[in-house]
Amino acid sequence: MNPSVIAGAHRLVVKVGSSLVTNEGRGLDHGRLALWSAQISALTETGREVVLVSSGAIAEGIKRLGWKKRPKALNELQAAAAVGQMGLIEAYERSFRAHKLHTAQILLTHADLADRERYLNARSTLLKLLELKVIPIINENDTVTTDEIKVGDNDTLGALVANLIEADALIILTDQPGLYTADPRKNPDARFVHEAVAGDPALEEMAGGAGSNVGTGGMITKILAAKRAARSGAHTVIVSGREPDVLARLARGEPLGTQLITRQAPLAARRQWLADHLQVDGKLVLDAGAAHALLKQGKSLLPIGVLEVRGEFQRGAVVACLDETGRDIARGLANYNSDEARRIARKTSSEIEAILGYVDEPELIHRDNLALL
Repeated sequence: MNPSVIAGAHRLVVKVGSSLVTNEGRGLDHGRLALWSAQISALTETGREVVLVSSGAIAEGIKRLGWKKRPKALNELQAAAAVGQMGLIEAYERSFRAHKLHTAQILLTHADLADRERYLNARSTLLKLLELKVIPIINENDTVTTDEIKVGDNDTLGALVANLIEADALIILTDQPGLYTADPRKNPDARFVHEAVAGDPALEEMAGGAGSNVGTGGMITKILAAKRAARSGAHTVIVSGREPDVLARLARGEPLGTQLITRQAPLAARRQWLADHLQVDGKLVLDAGAAHALLKQGKSLLPIGVLEVRGEFQRGAVVACLDETGRDIARGLANYNSDEARRIARKTSSEIEAILGYVDEPELIHRDNLALL
């Protein structure tokens, strides 16, 4: 086995799941939080920069409110998140203070990362905090968004943060040893995957659904997070948080968990921002020729290659490009709104002026405003 990529990583994003910071969902496990704080503090002493993405706010809120089980109503989940986030940050602040480190609370939504100006502001703030040797503690802003509560996907949030700050590696701490070729609870022939290439389609086939009754993610979200993080050049390690002194051992090069290596050139900053859009305003279905031109030839998207326009969007909106099978292949900024796009779809660029009465651009999406997935 190859040494852990964490040994050579300087800037890290560490994601800790609900099962590792709570007592089976019944509030925070303060002893575990103290252990994570101690391990992260030790990493900073070696000169590394660490951002922590931590779940646990809803579980803590449920405990503080005296509820017997996790509610299903959105407003109750949001209330629990609001109450619990206070306890989560308070506990981390106390734990890190014992190691003479300051912490900062950062609550993000997809809207913060989808808006270019807010994205750059968030990046600037995080980089300044790291420069000041402060530990940023990040969570989804569950009190105002439905996305994280519905999907429960702090794994994706960890990947988005890794891309935002151009981290060297993402460490996803979970209650499982790592990835198996199949569910070991159901298949005795399942083999452990020590190392693979992030983004390999075979990994998604291996990953199952949610396996914990505390968090709402599963191994598949971790595989997809690694694929996303790889686009900015970040490696990912999926490893059990129950391994003793796991972060220090990884930093020493011990090959723990499943290591997912990136072998692609990092996307340029603007294209990375485009690729990280989880939500889009519309979708364009492309024919085989247009999909090939985008994926293999680095071309712009011309109207003639568009089979269907889905949704309503304005000029400059972020839209998804799908191939004929429905596979999501790219994100881009539309040069025309949805009504105009429908009118010029399947037409040549030379026909745009005759159809619309004007022509802004010959392309529906210029390649400089296009990011492949």
